[in-house]
Amino acid sequence: MTTEPMSIEGAWVCTPRRFDDDRGTFLESYRAAELAEATGRTLEVAQVNTSVSRAGVVRGIHFADVPPSQAKYVSCPVGAIWDVVVDIRTGSRTFGRWEAVLLDDVDRRSVFLSEGLGHGFVSLVDGSTAVYLCSTPYAPGREHGVDPFDTDLGIDWPRTGRDGSPLTHIVSDKDREAPSLALARDQGLLPSLADVRAFLAR
Repeated sequence: MTTEPMSIEGAWVCTPRRFDDDRGTFLESYRAAELAEATGRTLEVAQVNTSVSRAGVVRGIHFADVPPSQAKYVSCPVGAIWDVVVDIRTGSRTFGRWEAVLLDDVDRRSVFLSEGLGHGFVSLVDGSTAVYLCSTPYAPGREHGVDPFDTDLGIDWPRTGRDGSPLTHIVSDKDREAPSLALARDQGLLPSLADVRAFLAR
């Protein structure tokens, strides 16, 4: 597995080695030791989440309070998602920046994102299945969101699916009603880079 840092501190793209033959494909989609060597930290898995989405479904942008927040290792074993990491950490030089990676059942990449980052994706085909290895269990009282269509963020969500057909974005009421990044900052909802670093250094 190769692990490459993204442009946002605390996020990496992980690409497994694939072994293809006439039976199909084998790969190691997660290797704790290699992830730790590349990132300088470990991921203690406390919960595994799975979502299955119709084409056009947008999930996110989600994040959790620091501490302890939630680190995630996200894969797409079936279908295709356009996966987005957003720097929502106040005080970060890349605050408000986003970066996207295609996760699908072809290249079988994964994204590892550290605590304090925002995350979301759009499904590019019907039945896209996202699997998240999470460092902490879901805790509704400390989970938050940012409007995925916040014009200041300017996320360029795809308008066509993997097969080239038009996508109609489908968003939950909760995500649609989430505050903008600026409002979330004004409301004191966003983690600071200093708090994230202090938590990771404990």
